[in-house]
Amino acid sequence: MRCLVTGATGYIGGRLAPRLLEAGHTVRCLSRSAGRLRDVPWADQVEIVQADLSDPATLPAAMEGVEVAYFLVHSLGQRDFERRDREAARNFAEAAHAAGVRRIVYLGGPEPAPGDRPSPHLRSRAEVARILLESGVPTAVLRAPVIIGSGSASFEMLRYLTERLPAMVTPRWVSNRIQPIAVRDVLRYLIGAAGLPPEVNRGFDIGGADVLTYAEMMNRYAKAAGLPRRIIVPTRVLSPWLSAHWVGLITPVPHAIARPLVASLVHEAIAHENDLTEILGFDEPLGFDEAARRALTKIRDADVETRWTSASGRDAAAEPLPSDPDWSGGSVYVDERSRPVQAPAEQLWRVIEGIGGENGWYSFPLAWSVRGWMDRLAGGVGLRRGRRDRHRLRVGEALDWWRVEEIEPGALLRLRAEMRVPGRAWLEMRAEPDGEGGSVYRQRAVFLPRGLGGHLYWASVLPFHGIVFNGMARNITATAESLGQGSLGSSPGQPVAHG
Repeated sequence: MRCLVTGATGYIGGRLAPRLLEAGHTVRCLSRSAGRLRDVPWADQVEIVQADLSDPATLPAAMEGVEVAYFLVHSLGQRDFERRDREAARNFAEAAHAAGVRRIVYLGGPEPAPGDRPSPHLRSRAEVARILLESGVPTAVLRAPVIIGSGSASFEMLRYLTERLPAMVTPRWVSNRIQPIAVRDVLRYLIGAAGLPPEVNRGFDIGGADVLTYAEMMNRYAKAAGLPRRIIVPTRVLSPWLSAHWVGLITPVPHAIARPLVASLVHEAIAHENDLTEILGFDEPLGFDEAARRALTKIRDADVETRWTSASGRDAAAEPLPSDPDWSGGSVYVDERSRPVQAPAEQLWRVIEGIGGENGWYSFPLAWSVRGWMDRLAGGVGLRRGRRDRHRLRVGEALDWWRVEEIEPGALLRLRAEMRVPGRAWLEMRAEPDGEGGSVYRQRAVFLPRGLGGHLYWASVLPFHGIVFNGMARNITATAESLGQGSLGSSPGQPVAHG
Protein backbone atom coordinates (compact mmCIF):
# COMPACT_ATOMS: atom_id res chain seq x y z
CA MET A 1 0.00 0.00 0.00
CA ARG A 2 1.04 3.60 -0.54
CA CYS A 3 1.23 5.25 2.89
CA LEU A 4 1.55 8.90 3.82
CA VAL A 5 3.31 9.60 7.12
CA THR A 6 2.90 13.01 8.69
CA GLY A 7 5.15 13.78 11.64
CA ALA A 8 8.00 11.80 10.11
CA THR A 9 10.50 14.10 11.82
CA GLY A 10 8.97 13.27 15.21
CA TYR A 11 9.41 10.47 17.72
CA ILE A 12 6.79 7.99 16.45
CA GLY A 13 6.74 9.00 12.78
CA GLY A 14 10.50 8.72 12.53
CA ARG A 15 10.28 5.09 13.66
CA LEU A 16 7.14 4.19 11.76
CA ALA A 17 8.37 5.15 8.28
CA PRO A 18 11.26 2.64 8.10
CA ARG A 19 9.07 -0.13 9.56
CA LEU A 20 6.39 0.47 6.95
CA LEU A 21 9.13 0.03 4.37
CA GLU A 22 10.19 -3.22 6.01
CA ALA A 23 6.56 -4.39 5.85
CA GLY A 24 6.59 -3.87 2.07
CA HIS A 25 4.65 -0.60 1.86
CA THR A 26 5.50 2.39 -0.31
CA VAL A 27 6.07 5.42 1.91
CA ARG A 28 5.66 9.12 1.34
CA CYS A 29 6.66 11.48 4.17
CA LEU A 30 5.17 14.93 4.62
CA SER A 31 7.27 17.63 6.25
CA ARG A 32 7.13 21.41 6.40
CA SER A 33 10.84 21.31 5.56
CA ALA A 34 12.03 18.48 3.34
CA GLY A 35 15.59 19.13 4.49
CA ARG A 36 14.71 17.91 7.98
CA LEU A 37 14.61 14.34 6.63
CA ARG A 38 17.73 14.62 4.49
CA ASP A 39 20.05 12.74 6.85
CA VAL A 40 17.82 9.92 8.16
CA PRO A 41 19.14 6.48 7.14
CA TRP A 42 16.02 5.65 5.09
CA ALA A 43 15.71 8.97 3.24
CA ASP A 44 16.53 7.49 -0.17
CA GLN A 45 13.84 4.81 0.21
CA VAL A 46 10.88 7.17 0.71
CA GLU A 47 9.30 10.00 -1.21
CA ILE A 48 9.53 13.28 0.69
CA VAL A 49 7.01 16.03 0.00
CA GLN A 50 7.13 19.52 1.45
CA ALA A 51 3.72 20.58 2.72
CA ASP A 52 2.14 22.23 5.74
CA LEU A 53 -1.01 20.98 7.48
CA SER A 54 -1.86 24.57 8.34
CA ASP A 55 -1.90 25.46 4.62
CA PRO A 56 -4.64 23.47 2.79
CA ALA A 57 -3.30 24.46 -0.64
CA THR A 58 -0.15 22.37 -0.08
CA LEU A 59 -1.98 19.13 0.75
CA PRO A 60 -3.57 17.81 -2.49
CA ALA A 61 -0.18 16.93 -4.01
CA ALA A 62 0.86 15.19 -0.78
CA MET A 63 -2.35 13.10 -0.72
CA GLU A 64 -2.36 12.13 -4.41
CA GLY A 65 -2.40 8.35 -4.84
CA VAL A 66 -2.27 7.69 -1.08
CA GLU A 67 -4.19 4.71 0.31
CA VAL A 68 -3.40 5.01 4.02
CA ALA A 69 -2.65 8.35 5.71
CA TYR A 70 -1.11 8.53 9.19
CA PHE A 71 -1.85 11.58 11.32
CA LEU A 72 1.03 11.72 13.81
CA VAL A 73 1.45 15.45 14.39
CA HIS A 74 0.60 17.57 17.39
CA SER A 75 1.59 21.01 18.65
CA LEU A 76 2.26 20.05 22.27
CA GLY A 77 4.47 22.63 23.92
CA GLN A 78 3.37 25.47 21.63
CA ARG A 79 1.01 28.26 22.49
CA ASP A 80 -2.60 27.69 21.49
CA PHE A 81 -1.83 24.05 20.63
CA GLU A 82 -5.50 23.05 20.73
CA ARG A 83 -6.41 25.47 17.94
CA ARG A 84 -3.35 24.49 15.90
CA ASP A 85 -4.16 20.78 16.14
CA ARG A 86 -7.85 21.35 15.38
CA GLU A 87 -7.04 23.25 12.18
CA ALA A 88 -4.40 20.72 11.13
CA ALA A 89 -6.84 17.83 11.63
CA ARG A 90 -9.58 19.54 9.62
CA ASN A 91 -7.26 20.34 6.74
CA PHE A 92 -5.85 16.82 6.79
CA ALA A 93 -9.32 15.22 6.91
CA GLU A 94 -10.68 17.32 4.03
CA ALA A 95 -7.63 16.68 1.86
CA ALA A 96 -7.75 12.93 2.54
CA HIS A 97 -11.44 12.75 1.67
CA ALA A 98 -10.98 14.76 -1.54
CA ALA A 99 -8.06 12.54 -2.61
CA GLY A 100 -9.98 9.29 -2.06
CA VAL A 101 -7.71 8.03 0.72
CA ARG A 102 -8.97 4.62 1.89
CA ARG A 103 -7.97 4.87 5.56
CA ILE A 104 -6.72 7.31 8.18
CA VAL A 105 -4.75 6.07 11.20
CA TYR A 106 -4.34 8.40 14.17
CA LEU A 107 -2.35 7.89 17.36
CA GLY A 108 -4.22 9.68 20.15
CA GLY A 109 -4.40 9.61 23.91
CA PRO A 110 -6.49 7.71 26.44
CA GLU A 111 -10.08 8.67 27.17
CA PRO A 112 -10.71 9.97 30.72
CA ALA A 113 -13.32 8.14 32.78
CA PRO A 114 -16.93 9.36 32.44
CA GLY A 115 -17.47 12.45 34.58
CA ASP A 116 -13.77 13.40 34.66
CA ARG A 117 -12.80 16.81 33.37
CA PRO A 118 -10.14 16.09 30.71
CA SER A 119 -6.85 17.96 30.65
CA PRO A 120 -6.27 20.32 27.67
CA HIS A 121 -3.89 17.75 26.18
CA LEU A 122 -6.41 14.89 26.29
CA ARG A 123 -9.25 17.20 25.29
CA SER A 124 -7.30 18.18 22.18
CA ARG A 125 -6.49 14.56 21.35
CA ALA A 126 -10.17 13.65 21.64
CA GLU A 127 -11.19 16.58 19.43
CA VAL A 128 -8.73 15.57 16.73
CA ALA A 129 -10.04 12.00 16.90
CA ARG A 130 -13.63 13.22 16.46
CA ILE A 131 -12.69 15.36 13.44
CA LEU A 132 -10.94 12.44 11.74
CA LEU A 133 -13.71 9.95 12.53
CA GLU A 134 -16.26 12.34 10.97
CA SER A 135 -14.13 12.95 7.87
CA GLY A 136 -15.91 10.43 5.64
CA VAL A 137 -12.68 8.41 5.43
CA PRO A 138 -12.60 5.18 7.49
CA THR A 139 -10.46 6.04 10.48
CA ALA A 140 -8.73 4.01 13.18
CA VAL A 141 -7.96 6.00 16.34
CA LEU A 142 -5.40 4.29 18.57
CA ARG A 143 -5.69 5.54 22.15
CA ALA A 144 -2.30 5.03 23.79
CA PRO A 145 -1.31 5.79 27.42
CA VAL A 146 2.32 6.30 28.54
CA ILE A 147 4.72 5.07 25.85
CA ILE A 148 7.83 3.25 27.11
CA GLY A 149 10.73 3.50 24.70
CA SER A 150 14.21 4.98 24.48
CA GLY A 151 13.88 8.68 23.84
CA SER A 152 10.13 9.11 24.49
CA ALA A 153 9.16 12.14 26.61
CA SER A 154 7.18 9.97 29.03
CA PHE A 155 10.06 7.54 29.50
CA GLU A 156 12.58 10.38 29.95
CA MET A 157 10.37 11.87 32.68
CA LEU A 158 10.17 8.51 34.44
CA ARG A 159 13.88 7.79 34.02
CA TYR A 160 15.22 11.08 35.31
CA LEU A 161 12.79 11.34 38.21
CA THR A 162 13.69 7.84 39.37
CA GLU A 163 17.45 8.08 38.85
CA ARG A 164 17.90 11.51 40.41
CA LEU A 165 15.55 11.24 43.40
CA PRO A 166 16.10 8.27 45.74
CA ALA A 167 13.39 9.77 47.96
CA MET A 168 10.65 12.10 46.85
CA VAL A 169 7.48 13.84 47.92
CA THR A 170 5.13 13.35 45.00
CA PRO A 171 1.72 14.55 43.81
CA ARG A 172 -1.33 12.35 44.25
CA TRP A 173 -1.35 11.21 40.65
CA VAL A 174 1.51 8.77 41.34
CA SER A 175 -1.22 6.50 42.76
CA ASN A 176 -3.31 6.54 39.57
CA ARG A 177 -3.42 3.41 37.45
CA ILE A 178 -1.65 3.43 34.08
CA GLN A 179 -1.27 0.75 31.43
CA PRO A 180 2.09 1.67 29.83
CA ILE A 181 2.84 0.34 26.36
CA ALA A 182 6.17 -0.39 24.68
CA VAL A 183 6.96 1.72 21.63
CA ARG A 184 7.52 -1.55 19.78
CA ASP A 185 3.88 -2.48 20.28
CA VAL A 186 2.62 0.98 19.37
CA LEU A 187 4.39 0.64 16.02
CA ARG A 188 2.98 -2.87 15.50
CA TYR A 189 -0.55 -1.59 16.05
CA LEU A 190 -0.03 1.40 13.75
CA ILE A 191 1.19 -0.83 10.93
CA GLY A 192 -1.53 -3.42 11.52
CA ALA A 193 -4.27 -0.77 11.51
CA ALA A 194 -3.46 0.03 7.87
CA GLY A 195 -5.05 -3.28 6.86
CA LEU A 196 -8.32 -2.97 8.79
CA PRO A 197 -11.54 -3.63 6.78
CA PRO A 198 -13.11 -0.49 5.25
CA GLU A 199 -16.17 -0.68 7.49
CA VAL A 200 -14.05 -0.09 10.61
CA ASN A 201 -14.34 3.52 11.73
CA ARG A 202 -13.75 3.73 15.47
CA GLY A 203 -11.34 4.17 18.33
CA PHE A 204 -9.31 1.39 19.97
CA ASP A 205 -7.66 1.28 23.38
CA ILE A 206 -4.09 -0.03 23.26
CA GLY A 207 -1.90 -0.80 26.26
CA GLY A 208 0.80 -3.11 27.51
CA ALA A 209 0.50 -6.28 29.57
CA ASP A 210 0.68 -4.55 32.99
CA VAL A 211 -1.56 -2.11 34.85
CA LEU A 212 0.55 -0.16 37.36
CA THR A 213 0.54 3.04 39.36
CA TYR A 214 3.14 5.65 38.46
CA ALA A 215 4.83 4.95 41.81
CA GLU A 216 5.05 1.24 40.91
CA MET A 217 6.50 2.17 37.52
CA MET A 218 9.23 4.22 39.21
CA ASN A 219 10.20 1.38 41.53
CA ARG A 220 10.13 -1.21 38.75
CA TYR A 221 12.25 1.10 36.61
CA ALA A 222 14.67 1.44 39.54
CA LYS A 223 14.96 -2.34 39.70
CA ALA A 224 15.54 -2.63 35.95
CA ALA A 225 18.26 0.04 36.21
CA GLY A 226 19.93 -1.64 39.19
CA LEU A 227 18.95 1.11 41.65
CA PRO A 228 17.67 0.73 45.24
CA ARG A 229 13.95 0.93 45.83
CA ARG A 230 12.71 4.54 45.85
CA ILE A 231 10.96 6.16 48.83
CA ILE A 232 7.80 7.79 47.50
CA VAL A 233 5.51 9.89 49.71
CA PRO A 234 2.37 11.18 47.93
CA THR A 235 0.92 14.51 49.06
CA ARG A 236 -2.05 16.69 48.18
CA VAL A 237 0.07 19.86 48.24
CA LEU A 238 1.59 19.49 44.76
CA SER A 239 -0.90 20.75 42.17
CA PRO A 240 -0.48 19.79 38.48
CA TRP A 241 1.02 23.27 37.88
CA LEU A 242 3.61 22.81 40.64
CA SER A 243 4.23 19.23 39.53
CA ALA A 244 5.00 20.38 35.98
CA HIS A 245 7.59 22.89 37.26
CA TRP A 246 9.08 20.19 39.47
CA VAL A 247 9.34 17.80 36.50
CA GLY A 248 10.78 20.61 34.37
CA LEU A 249 13.57 21.21 36.87
CA ILE A 250 14.47 17.56 37.50
CA THR A 251 14.14 16.11 33.98
CA PRO A 252 15.18 17.23 30.47
CA VAL A 253 11.50 17.73 29.53
CA PRO A 254 10.81 21.50 29.55
CA HIS A 255 7.87 22.98 31.42
CA ALA A 256 5.96 23.74 28.20
CA ILE A 257 5.78 20.00 27.44
CA ALA A 258 5.80 18.69 31.03
CA ARG A 259 2.74 20.77 31.94
CA PRO A 260 0.25 19.09 29.55
CA LEU A 261 1.80 15.65 30.15
CA VAL A 262 1.53 15.97 33.93
CA ALA A 263 -2.01 17.33 33.65
CA SER A 264 -2.92 14.18 31.71
CA LEU A 265 -1.45 11.92 34.40
CA VAL A 266 -4.16 13.16 36.76
CA HIS A 267 -6.46 10.77 34.87
CA GLU A 268 -6.18 7.00 34.98
CA ALA A 269 -5.08 5.57 31.64
CA ILE A 270 -6.02 1.94 31.18
CA ALA A 271 -7.43 -0.01 28.25
CA HIS A 272 -11.12 -0.84 28.60
CA GLU A 273 -11.14 -3.21 25.64
CA ASN A 274 -8.66 -5.28 23.69
CA ASP A 275 -10.43 -5.38 20.34
CA LEU A 276 -7.56 -4.33 18.08
CA THR A 277 -5.28 -7.08 19.40
CA GLU A 278 -7.98 -9.65 18.68
CA ILE A 279 -8.86 -8.27 15.22
CA LEU A 280 -5.22 -8.21 14.14
CA GLY A 281 -4.41 -11.56 15.79
CA PHE A 282 -1.42 -10.16 17.65
CA ASP A 283 0.35 -11.83 20.55
CA GLU A 284 0.11 -10.21 23.97
CA PRO A 285 2.10 -6.96 24.13
CA LEU A 286 5.22 -6.56 26.23
CA GLY A 287 5.04 -5.96 29.95
CA PHE A 288 6.58 -2.91 31.61
CA ASP A 289 9.74 -4.66 32.84
CA GLU A 290 10.72 -5.93 29.39
CA ALA A 291 9.84 -2.63 27.71
CA ALA A 292 11.98 -0.71 30.24
CA ARG A 293 14.85 -3.18 29.86
CA ARG A 294 14.83 -2.79 26.07
CA ALA A 295 14.72 0.99 26.33
CA LEU A 296 17.64 1.04 28.78
CA THR A 297 19.67 -1.22 26.52
CA LYS A 298 19.13 1.15 23.59
CA ILE A 299 20.21 4.12 25.71
CA ARG A 300 23.31 2.39 27.07
CA ASP A 301 24.30 1.22 23.57
CA ALA A 302 23.81 4.78 22.20
CA ASP A 303 21.32 3.32 19.73
CA VAL A 304 18.40 5.71 20.24
CA GLU A 305 16.59 5.87 16.90
CA THR A 306 14.47 8.97 17.58
CA ARG A 307 13.87 11.19 20.61
CA TRP A 308 11.05 13.39 21.80
CA THR A 309 13.32 16.32 20.94
CA SER A 310 13.21 15.32 17.26
CA ALA A 311 10.01 17.29 16.77
CA SER A 312 10.21 21.05 16.75
CA GLY A 313 7.59 23.76 16.68
CA ARG A 314 9.59 25.61 14.07
CA ASP A 315 11.40 24.26 11.04
CA ALA A 316 15.10 24.85 10.76
CA ALA A 317 14.82 25.91 7.13
CA ALA A 318 12.10 28.43 7.92
CA GLU A 319 14.51 31.00 9.36
CA PRO A 320 17.53 31.61 7.13
CA LEU A 321 20.75 32.88 8.66
CA PRO A 322 20.63 36.69 8.66
CA SER A 323 24.20 37.24 7.50
CA ASP A 324 23.57 40.79 6.36
CA PRO A 325 21.72 43.70 7.98
CA ASP A 326 19.70 44.45 4.83
CA TRP A 327 17.96 41.08 5.17
CA SER A 328 16.80 41.77 8.73
CA GLY A 329 15.85 45.41 8.35
CA GLY A 330 18.05 46.27 11.32
CA SER A 331 21.14 45.30 13.26
CA VAL A 332 22.73 41.88 13.16
CA TYR A 333 25.39 41.23 15.79
CA VAL A 334 28.23 38.89 14.84
CA ASP A 335 31.12 37.42 16.83
CA GLU A 336 33.68 35.79 14.53
CA ARG A 337 36.83 33.92 15.48
CA SER A 338 39.32 31.69 13.67
CA ARG A 339 42.37 29.68 14.68
CA PRO A 340 44.95 27.59 12.80
CA VAL A 341 44.91 23.90 13.70
CA GLN A 342 47.89 21.57 13.48
CA ALA A 343 45.66 18.73 12.41
CA PRO A 344 43.82 17.78 9.21
CA ALA A 345 40.29 19.11 8.63
CA GLU A 346 38.86 15.60 9.06
CA GLN A 347 40.27 15.46 12.59
CA LEU A 348 38.89 18.90 13.42
CA TRP A 349 35.50 17.92 12.08
CA ARG A 350 35.30 14.96 14.47
CA VAL A 351 35.48 17.39 17.37
CA ILE A 352 32.98 19.84 15.85
CA GLU A 353 30.38 17.16 15.13
CA GLY A 354 30.84 15.69 18.62
CA ILE A 355 30.11 18.92 20.45
CA GLY A 356 27.42 19.24 23.14
CA GLY A 357 25.58 16.69 25.27
CA GLU A 358 27.94 14.61 27.38
CA ASN A 359 30.87 15.94 25.34
CA GLY A 360 30.33 19.49 26.55
CA TRP A 361 30.90 22.88 24.91
CA TYR A 362 34.66 23.22 25.44
CA SER A 363 34.55 26.47 27.37
CA PHE A 364 33.65 27.73 30.87
CA PRO A 365 31.26 24.88 31.84
CA LEU A 366 29.96 26.83 34.85
CA ALA A 367 28.78 29.68 32.60
CA TRP A 368 27.03 27.25 30.27
CA SER A 369 25.39 25.48 33.22
CA VAL A 370 24.18 28.72 34.80
CA ARG A 371 22.78 29.93 31.48
CA GLY A 372 21.05 26.56 31.04
CA TRP A 373 19.41 26.77 34.47
CA MET A 374 18.30 30.35 33.76
CA ASP A 375 16.67 29.15 30.58
CA ARG A 376 14.91 26.31 32.41
CA LEU A 377 13.59 28.69 35.06
CA ALA A 378 12.25 30.93 32.29
CA GLY A 379 10.38 27.96 30.81
CA GLY A 380 12.94 27.17 28.11
CA VAL A 381 14.56 23.88 27.14
CA GLY A 382 17.87 24.42 28.96
CA LEU A 383 20.90 22.29 28.25
CA ARG A 384 19.54 18.90 29.29
CA ARG A 385 18.03 17.73 26.02
CA GLY A 386 21.51 16.43 25.19
CA ARG A 387 22.23 14.52 21.98
CA ARG A 388 20.54 11.61 20.29
CA ASP A 389 23.92 10.11 19.29
CA ARG A 390 27.26 10.91 20.91
CA HIS A 391 29.22 11.23 17.67
CA ARG A 392 26.84 11.89 14.77
CA LEU A 393 24.33 14.66 14.10
CA ARG A 394 21.42 15.01 11.67
CA VAL A 395 19.78 18.10 10.26
CA GLY A 396 16.70 19.01 12.31
CA GLU A 397 17.57 17.21 15.55
CA ALA A 398 18.01 18.82 18.95
CA LEU A 399 21.42 19.43 20.50
CA ASP A 400 21.01 20.77 24.04
CA TRP A 401 19.30 24.16 23.57
CA TRP A 402 20.20 24.27 19.88
CA ARG A 403 18.57 22.80 16.78
CA VAL A 404 20.83 21.48 13.99
CA GLU A 405 19.98 23.73 11.05
CA GLU A 406 22.63 22.71 8.53
CA ILE A 407 25.43 20.18 8.17
CA GLU A 408 27.98 19.95 5.38
CA PRO A 409 29.81 16.77 6.43
CA GLY A 410 33.44 17.47 7.11
CA ALA A 411 33.02 21.21 6.70
CA LEU A 412 30.11 23.04 8.39
CA LEU A 413 27.83 22.75 11.40
CA ARG A 414 25.20 25.46 11.90
CA LEU A 415 23.03 25.51 15.02
CA ARG A 416 19.92 27.62 15.70
CA ALA A 417 19.20 28.57 19.31
CA GLU A 418 15.96 27.45 20.96
CA MET A 419 16.74 29.03 24.32
CA ARG A 420 14.63 31.94 25.61
CA VAL A 421 16.29 35.07 24.18
CA PRO A 422 14.86 38.36 22.90
CA GLY A 423 15.72 37.60 19.30
CA ARG A 424 17.13 34.77 17.20
CA ALA A 425 20.61 33.31 17.48
CA TRP A 426 22.86 30.99 15.50
CA LEU A 427 26.25 29.36 16.11
CA GLU A 428 28.30 28.26 13.12
CA MET A 429 31.49 26.14 13.14
CA ARG A 430 33.63 25.33 10.10
CA ALA A 431 36.62 23.10 9.38
CA GLU A 432 38.68 24.21 6.36
CA PRO A 433 41.87 22.63 4.97
CA ASP A 434 44.82 25.04 4.92
CA GLY A 435 46.50 23.39 1.93
CA GLU A 436 49.52 22.31 3.95
CA GLY A 437 48.14 19.30 5.83
CA GLY A 438 46.63 21.35 8.62
CA SER A 439 43.32 23.18 8.87
CA VAL A 440 41.60 26.36 10.01
CA TYR A 441 38.79 26.47 12.56
CA ARG A 442 36.22 29.22 11.94
CA GLN A 443 33.52 30.08 14.46
CA ARG A 444 30.70 32.58 14.08
CA ALA A 445 27.93 33.54 16.51
CA VAL A 446 25.08 35.56 14.99
CA PHE A 447 22.34 37.35 16.91
CA LEU A 448 19.29 39.05 15.39
CA PRO A 449 17.80 41.21 18.21
CA ARG A 450 14.09 41.74 18.74
CA GLY A 451 13.30 45.22 19.99
CA LEU A 452 15.21 47.18 22.59
CA GLY A 453 15.36 44.12 24.85
CA GLY A 454 17.36 42.28 22.20
CA HIS A 455 19.94 45.04 21.93
CA LEU A 456 20.27 45.27 25.71
CA TYR A 457 20.65 41.48 25.93
CA TRP A 458 23.55 41.47 23.45
CA ALA A 459 25.23 44.34 25.30
CA SER A 460 24.87 42.49 28.61
CA VAL A 461 26.50 39.27 27.36
CA LEU A 462 29.19 40.93 25.23
CA PRO A 463 31.77 41.08 28.07
CA PHE A 464 31.54 37.29 28.44
CA HIS A 465 32.08 36.52 24.77
CA GLY A 466 35.83 36.90 25.01
CA ILE A 467 35.87 34.27 27.74
CA VAL A 468 33.27 31.85 26.38
CA PHE A 469 33.73 32.03 22.62
CA ASN A 470 37.49 32.50 22.65
CA GLY A 471 37.88 29.65 25.11
CA MET A 472 35.60 27.52 22.97
CA ALA A 473 37.71 28.11 19.85
CA ARG A 474 40.95 27.49 21.76
CA ASN A 475 39.79 24.22 23.34
CA ILE A 476 38.19 22.83 20.18
CA THR A 477 41.41 23.34 18.23
CA ALA A 478 43.51 21.89 21.08
CA THR A 479 41.25 18.84 21.24
CA ALA A 480 41.50 18.34 17.47
CA GLU A 481 45.30 18.47 17.66
CA SER A 482 45.34 16.00 20.56
CA LEU A 483 43.37 13.44 18.52
CA GLY A 484 46.45 12.87 16.40
CA GLN A 485 48.38 11.93 19.54
CA GLY A 486 45.89 9.17 20.37
CA SER A 487 44.76 10.76 23.62
CA LEU A 488 41.08 10.17 22.94
CA GLY A 489 41.34 6.62 21.70
CA SER A 490 38.09 5.53 20.07
CA SER A 491 35.95 8.29 21.57
CA PRO A 492 35.76 11.05 18.93
CA GLY A 493 34.28 14.27 20.17
CA GLN A 494 35.18 13.83 23.84
CA PRO A 495 36.68 17.08 25.22
CA VAL A 496 40.05 17.08 26.92
CA ALA A 497 39.87 20.65 28.18
CA HIS A 498 37.12 22.96 29.29
CA GLY A 499 39.21 25.76 30.73
